[in-house]
This record gives sequence, C-alpha cells and structure tokens, in this order.
Amino acid sequence: MQAALENPARKLRQLLVTAEAQETLAARLEGGFPIQPVRTERARLDTLCGPDAVHQGMALLVDVLTPPDLDTVLERPGPVLVLDQVTDPRNVGAILRSAAAFGAVAVVVQDRNAPDETGTLARAASGALEIVPLIRVVNLSRVLDALKTRGLWVVGLDAGGGILDGASFSQRRVALVLGAEGAGLRRLTREHCDEIAGLAMSSDMESLNVSNAAAVALYEMYRPR
Repeated sequence: MQAALENPARKLRQLLVTAEAQETLAARLEGGFPIQPVRTERARLDTLCGPDAVHQGMALLVDVLTPPDLDTVLERPGPVLVLDQVTDPRNVGAILRSAAAFGAVAVVVQDRNAPDETGTLARAASGALEIVPLIRVVNLSRVLDALKTRGLWVVGLDAGGGILDGASFSQRRVALVLGAEGAGLRRLTREHCDEIAGLAMSSDMESLNVSNAAAVALYEMYRPR
C-alpha cells in the first residue's frame, strides 16, 4: 500500500482506511497522503475485499500500471524473468518480490495465461509491483527471440539440463525462463531457450514451487563471488 501511494506512476482512485490504519499510513508516508483518505469501518472493508482477504484496515483502488517497452527495460542492467503460463497470482507476486530483491529488471508473462494485477498479487509482491515492471506479451517465443537479438542468453529452468551456475554467466546477460506450476516449460518454450538448467538440491525433493525456484535461481545469478 505504501509503495503504491508513493509511486508517482500510479493513478490513484480511492483510498479507504479505518481510523487506526490512517494513523499508521500517515506515519509512514513522508510526503503525506497523495490522495484524500476516506474513513470507513473494518466491516465495510471485509465486505468489499472478501472474507479471506487480509486488508489491515485499508484498501486502495488504482489503475493498472502501463508497463515500459522491452528496449526501455533493457537500458538497466540485470536479468529478465520470463514466466511460461504461471497462473497463480500469489506465485507471480512472490516472483516479483524476489525479482526486486535480486536485481531483475522485468518479469514477462504471456497475457492470456497470467493472472491480473489484483490485490492478491500485489499483496504477495509486498511492494515489488511498483518496482519491477510486469510486461504482458502475446507470444513468448517471439519475445525470447527478441531478447536473444538484444544480446541476452536465454536459460530455461527445468529438468534435463545441467546445474545452474551463476558464475558461468558473469560475462553474459541472462533471461531466465520458468514454467507453469507442475507442468514446467512447454515444448516450444524449451526449444527457444539457449540452454536448460536445473537447481542443485537434495535427492529427497524432486522440485520446488515455482516462486521458490525463481528466488533460488535469481540468488544464484546475483550472489557475490
């Protein structure tokens, strides 16, 4: 919530807060409220957000951010994450959070097989939705080819290859591709990768949740050597 309110690129529509939440937010926002808060009761927020939502006494209505184009994103150093039909908004949000933590410049998703930027996704991202662009594209294979022409080495994170070794990419910029929950990378996506690599892990566990795998892989690429 704080990250969205402090993001000048966000179009803010309405901010609903309880009395306690307004005090909490006011103490955290250095420049004050960029939009006039509307005082409400927690019961109204329970109804508005749904019974399973954890709203902490505040809700913010915003427009979806307009993402930058690929060339603008690539002006910054760092890896690119590409998600092949990852559909769970909590996973996408957690991946955005890891992307922000480990210096990724964007998360690219296929438009028709990715969740909307809902409150669930934004909450899982813990502010990273305001930091790392979420870029929606129609054709992932075409984007992977475009990344290659711009000098990136496309690595699919999946079984069947070697072990991901961040040190081996010290002189190359990487686009890291992760597949859907359970299904992994689609065949066509694999074929458009320069190489396939997996994570080093104990034989007691076959695989990781996609958001955990993204965090481990990004750390392997990021960690000092």
